[in-house]
Amino acid sequence: MRLPANTLISPCVQNAAVMDAPHSLVLYEVNTRIRLRRFARDMGRFRATLDDIPDTWIAGLASCGFDWVYLMGVWRTGEAGRRVSRSNEGWLRGYRDLLPDLGDEDICGSPFAITGYSLHPDLGEAGALARFRDRLHHEGLLLMLDFVPNHTAPDHPWVQDHPDYYIHGTEEDLAREPENFILVDLPGDPAVFAHGRDPYTGGWPDTLQLDYGNPALMETMIAEVREIAGRCDGVRCDMAMLVLPEVFRQTWGRDMEPFWPGVIEKVKRERPDFAFMAEAYWDLEWTLQQQGFDYTYDKRLYDRLREGGGRAVQEHLRADFEYQQKSVRFLENHDEDRAAAAFPPDRHRAAAVLTYLSPGLRFFHQGQFTGRKKPVPVHLCREPDEPADPAVEEFYRGLSACLRIPAFRDGAWRLLDCAPAWEENPSHDGYIAFTREREEERYIVVANYTPDRGQCYVRLPWDGFAGKTVRLRDLMGPAEYERDEGSLLSPGLYLDMPGWGYHVFEVVGK
Repeated sequence: MRLPANTLISPCVQNAAVMDAPHSLVLYEVNTRIRLRRFARDMGRFRATLDDIPDTWIAGLASCGFDWVYLMGVWRTGEAGRRVSRSNEGWLRGYRDLLPDLGDEDICGSPFAITGYSLHPDLGEAGALARFRDRLHHEGLLLMLDFVPNHTAPDHPWVQDHPDYYIHGTEEDLAREPENFILVDLPGDPAVFAHGRDPYTGGWPDTLQLDYGNPALMETMIAEVREIAGRCDGVRCDMAMLVLPEVFRQTWGRDMEPFWPGVIEKVKRERPDFAFMAEAYWDLEWTLQQQGFDYTYDKRLYDRLREGGGRAVQEHLRADFEYQQKSVRFLENHDEDRAAAAFPPDRHRAAAVLTYLSPGLRFFHQGQFTGRKKPVPVHLCREPDEPADPAVEEFYRGLSACLRIPAFRDGAWRLLDCAPAWEENPSHDGYIAFTREREEERYIVVANYTPDRGQCYVRLPWDGFAGKTVRLRDLMGPAEYERDEGSLLSPGLYLDMPGWGYHVFEVVGK
C-alpha cells in the first residue's frame, strides 16, 4: 500500500492458548504546533490554524489505517512557561544544536505548562477544535488530547485565585532546594510554591505542583477532565503514575485519596466509549490498568527491544493477555529518541515488526515513517529539515499494509515456542514467533532478535491442512516456501535466519 504523498507519514502466563483479540487500534501522534508551522510554510503563509489543515491530509491518515489522531499540545499556555523555556541555558544549548538559526519565535514553551484547557489562540479561535474533530469523525477517525494531572504553569489563574490547590514550601526549602521551589507573588504576601516533579528528578522550572491532598483540588481536576471529555474522544494522561497515592506520598510525604478510579468512572458513566491512555513508567502499568485505564505505555517492551535481547522480549510477550491488549506499543514518541536513530536499520525493522504486529494499541509518531532522526524538544514549535529515508518509507509502507489485514486488527493471537534446530545449538533463544488468525486467515510472525545468525524449529499450531501442501508467503519480503503439512506439525517449520531477520508469513493450504 502506498501512503498518500500529502500525509507526511510517507505515518499469569497464557501463551499456550489462542487469545481472541478485540480490535487493535492504531494511533498517530501529531506535534500540533510543529505540524501547523509546516502547513503554513507549505501554504506560503505566516500562520496556519486547525481550520487550515487540508481535508486531504485527514483523509490520507484514514486511508493509511489509523484510528486515532493524537494532537499533542493544543491547550493554552502562558508567558511564564515561555520565559523559562527561553532563558534556561541548558535547554537553549540543545535548541541551538538542533536549530542553528534559532529565534525566539521558535521557542513556544512546553505544551505541558498549561494555563487552561481551552484551545491555544495560536491554533485557532474557540470553535476550531470542534470543527477539526468533526472532520476527523467524518473520516472515521477519533481525536485524543492531553490531560496534565500533576502540575500547571506558574501563571495559571489558580495560582492567584486558589493558591491552596498547590503544594507550598518554606523559605528554608527554597534556600536548600532552589531547583525545587520558587517564590511567587500573591495578592497578600509572597509564598513559596513547589515545582512539579517526580520522586527521582529535580523540579520542572516551568511548572507548579498541584496538591492532591486537598479534596477541593481533586474535585476541580475531575471537573476539568469531564470538560475535556466533551471536546475529544480520549485523553493521554501525562505522567499518570505521579498522582497514584503511593507515588504522591513518596514524592511529597502526604496522603491523598485515589484519583483515577473516580474520574474514570464519572467520565465513562457519561461517555462509555471515552478512552483513557496513561503515560506510565516504573512498572506501574498494571496498577493503572486496574484503576480503570484503557491503555498504558509499554515502556518495558520498548526498553527490551532497544537493549536487543530476544529472550527478554519473548518473556515480556508471555504476560497476561489482558495486560498486553491494554498496552501501548511504540518505538518512539515525543519523549523518546527517534527510532531511526535509536535502532540500527536492521534492528529497527525487526523491532517494528514485533512491536506493531503484537496485541495492543499501536502508537506511531510524526516523522517516524520518513526516518527522521533528530528529536525535537517539546518547547519548540519548529523542527529542522531532514530528508526522507526511502528505505524507511518503503519498510513502513509494507508494515502499514500488514496492519490493514483483518487478522492483525482483531484476529486471535498466540505466542509460539521455538525449539532448538539440533542439540547444543542455543541460537533458538533469540527467536520470537507468534500467530495471528481470523476465520480462514492465518499468519506467522517470526524474528531472530539477536545480532547473530540462528536456527530453530517452530511447530505450527494448526492441523487443518491434512494432506495438503502449505504455502508460506512473506508479506514483508520475497521469501516464499511450500512445505507438507506433516513436517510443519513435527518437527516444525525450520528457520535459518540472519541476525535481526524477520518474516511475516501468510499461511495457505493448497
